[in-house]
Amino acid sequence: MYEHRSQPLLPGHLFLRRVVWHILVALTVISGSLFIGVAGYHFTEGLSWLDSLLNASMILGGMGPVNELHTSGGKVFASFYSLFSGIVFLVTAGILLAPVVHRFLHRLHLDGEEK
Repeated sequence: MYEHRSQPLLPGHLFLRRVVWHILVALTVISGSLFIGVAGYHFTEGLSWLDSLLNASMILGGMGPVNELHTSGGKVFASFYSLFSGIVFLVTAGILLAPVVHRFLHRLHLDGEEK
Protein backbone atom coordinates (compact mmCIF):
# COMPACT_ATOMS: atom_id res chain seq x y z
CA MET A 1 0.00 0.00 0.00
CA TYR A 2 2.90 2.33 0.76
CA GLU A 3 5.97 2.76 -1.39
CA HIS A 4 9.20 1.14 -0.26
CA ARG A 5 12.10 3.35 0.80
CA SER A 6 13.91 2.51 -2.42
CA GLN A 7 11.00 3.79 -4.53
CA PRO A 8 10.50 7.46 -5.42
CA LEU A 9 8.09 9.70 -3.55
CA LEU A 10 4.46 9.27 -4.60
CA PRO A 11 3.21 12.05 -6.95
CA GLY A 12 0.88 14.62 -5.41
CA HIS A 13 -2.35 13.46 -7.06
CA LEU A 14 -1.78 9.85 -5.97
CA PHE A 15 -0.92 11.00 -2.46
CA LEU A 16 -4.19 12.97 -2.35
CA ARG A 17 -6.05 9.82 -3.45
CA ARG A 18 -4.35 7.91 -0.62
CA VAL A 19 -5.37 10.58 1.92
CA VAL A 20 -8.98 10.51 0.70
CA TRP A 21 -8.98 6.69 0.96
CA HIS A 22 -7.73 6.93 4.56
CA ILE A 23 -10.43 9.49 5.38
CA LEU A 24 -13.09 7.12 3.99
CA VAL A 25 -11.73 4.24 6.07
CA ALA A 26 -11.72 6.44 9.19
CA LEU A 27 -15.32 7.51 8.53
CA THR A 28 -16.29 3.86 8.13
CA VAL A 29 -14.69 2.98 11.48
CA ILE A 30 -16.46 5.91 13.18
CA SER A 31 -19.80 5.04 11.56
CA GLY A 32 -19.53 1.41 12.62
CA SER A 33 -18.61 2.43 16.15
CA LEU A 34 -21.50 4.86 16.30
CA PHE A 35 -23.89 2.13 15.13
CA ILE A 36 -22.65 -0.18 17.92
CA GLY A 37 -23.24 2.58 20.47
CA VAL A 38 -26.70 3.48 19.21
CA ALA A 39 -27.81 -0.14 19.20
CA GLY A 40 -26.30 -0.77 22.62
CA TYR A 41 -27.98 2.19 24.28
CA HIS A 42 -31.28 1.44 22.58
CA PHE A 43 -31.42 -2.21 23.59
CA THR A 44 -29.78 -2.08 27.03
CA GLU A 45 -31.36 1.13 28.35
CA GLY A 46 -34.52 1.25 26.25
CA LEU A 47 -33.74 4.76 25.05
CA SER A 48 -35.31 6.09 21.88
CA TRP A 49 -33.19 5.92 18.74
CA LEU A 50 -32.56 9.65 18.88
CA ASP A 51 -31.51 9.60 22.54
CA SER A 52 -29.35 6.56 21.83
CA LEU A 53 -27.69 8.43 18.97
CA LEU A 54 -27.06 11.42 21.23
CA ASN A 55 -25.52 9.32 24.00
CA ALA A 56 -23.37 7.28 21.62
CA SER A 57 -22.18 10.42 19.84
CA MET A 58 -21.27 12.11 23.08
CA ILE A 59 -19.34 9.08 24.35
CA LEU A 60 -17.60 8.57 21.00
CA GLY A 61 -16.69 12.26 20.95
CA GLY A 62 -15.25 12.06 24.46
CA MET A 63 -17.86 14.21 26.19
CA GLY A 64 -19.75 11.67 28.30
CA PRO A 65 -23.33 10.42 28.45
CA VAL A 66 -26.36 12.71 28.44
CA ASN A 67 -29.09 10.49 29.90
CA GLU A 68 -28.85 8.90 33.32
CA LEU A 69 -28.42 5.13 33.13
CA HIS A 70 -30.90 3.05 35.11
CA THR A 71 -30.23 -0.60 34.28
CA SER A 72 -27.22 -2.70 35.19
CA GLY A 73 -26.92 -3.83 31.57
CA GLY A 74 -26.86 -0.24 30.40
CA LYS A 75 -24.17 0.67 32.88
CA VAL A 76 -22.01 -2.29 31.88
CA PHE A 77 -22.52 -1.47 28.21
CA ALA A 78 -21.65 2.19 28.78
CA SER A 79 -18.46 1.20 30.59
CA PHE A 80 -17.25 -1.04 27.79
CA TYR A 81 -18.41 1.36 25.10
CA SER A 82 -16.45 4.19 26.72
CA LEU A 83 -13.26 2.09 26.71
CA PHE A 84 -13.98 0.99 23.16
CA SER A 85 -14.49 4.61 22.10
CA GLY A 86 -11.11 5.60 23.47
CA ILE A 87 -9.45 2.88 21.41
CA VAL A 88 -11.45 3.88 18.33
CA PHE A 89 -10.20 7.46 18.78
CA LEU A 90 -6.59 6.28 18.77
CA VAL A 91 -7.10 3.94 15.82
CA THR A 92 -8.86 6.66 13.81
CA ALA A 93 -6.08 9.12 14.55
CA GLY A 94 -3.56 6.54 13.35
CA ILE A 95 -5.51 5.90 10.16
CA LEU A 96 -5.69 9.62 9.39
CA LEU A 97 -2.06 10.38 10.25
CA ALA A 98 -0.48 7.33 8.58
CA PRO A 99 -0.19 8.67 5.01
CA VAL A 100 1.10 12.07 6.14
CA VAL A 101 3.67 10.62 8.54
CA HIS A 102 4.76 8.05 5.95
CA ARG A 103 5.26 10.73 3.32
CA PHE A 104 7.21 12.91 5.75
CA LEU A 105 9.49 10.03 6.77
CA HIS A 106 9.89 8.89 3.17
CA ARG A 107 10.90 12.40 2.13
CA LEU A 108 13.42 12.57 4.97
CA HIS A 109 14.86 9.25 3.90
CA LEU A 110 15.16 10.39 0.28
CA ASP A 111 16.80 13.64 1.38
CA GLY A 112 19.27 11.64 3.47
CA GLU A 113 20.28 9.52 0.47
CA GLU A 114 20.98 12.57 -1.69
CA LYS A 115 23.50 13.93 0.81
